[in-house]
Amino acid sequence: MPAGGELRWSVIIPAYNEALRMPAYLGEVVAYFDGRDEPYEILVVDDGSRDETAARVLEAQAAHASVTLHRLAANHGKGFAVRAGMRAARGKLRLMADADGATPIGEVKRLEGGIQAGADVAIGSRALADPSVSRRVRLHRKLSGDVFNFLVRRLGVPEVSDTQCGFKLFRGAAAEALFGELRTEGFAFDVELLLLARRRGYRVTEIAVNWVDQPGSKVGVLTDGPRMVMQVLAARLRLARTGETRQ
Repeated sequence: MPAGGELRWSVIIPAYNEALRMPAYLGEVVAYFDGRDEPYEILVVDDGSRDETAARVLEAQAAHASVTLHRLAANHGKGFAVRAGMRAARGKLRLMADADGATPIGEVKRLEGGIQAGADVAIGSRALADPSVSRRVRLHRKLSGDVFNFLVRRLGVPEVSDTQCGFKLFRGAAAEALFGELRTEGFAFDVELLLLARRRGYRVTEIAVNWVDQPGSKVGVLTDGPRMVMQVLAARLRLARTGETRQ
């Protein structure tokens, strides 16, 4: 990472029991941003892992000054972890990326193009049709995702086809505002972020990205699906009670 100057990039990686996948993915992220020759930081937020996730990140931190471990004492949820990382970040552009590497880190170029075109938030999408990208996903994951996105579009985010892709890029100012208000701590936090973005009048663009379904997902279709719907309903009710939603 070039020394000195304002940070251009912050990469926030939430992690829970990712000791096996973390070293390879961190290596890919470091190599990619080293190749860009722009100041960057990588913040891995260990959400109370019970395996050796923290130890693997500390090894990477010892080898790469750009990597920092933020360790939470207990497991709170993905939304809580991403919020903690975003609020600690310093970059002008702040990328949220899942630890499983389902979306190759090089896809950030697509999202960066959306920001350069004027968006405040650029979100990766597994739903938009685009001949230049490919997706490999197990059938039951696709079906459950389609059902959730169908419900979300009717609960307040009709303009977004895929709210849950774990690859999103924010302008620094937008990240500070949105994550400062975010209250959803679980997997459905993405939906509240988009509701908040709409309330603030931020421009959100959805961009097709390459994506490969990874084994070992932390989201259970039967256990987390209903819980996520309840989290979306709770966020809608919370914002409505404070007069913050825009119809």
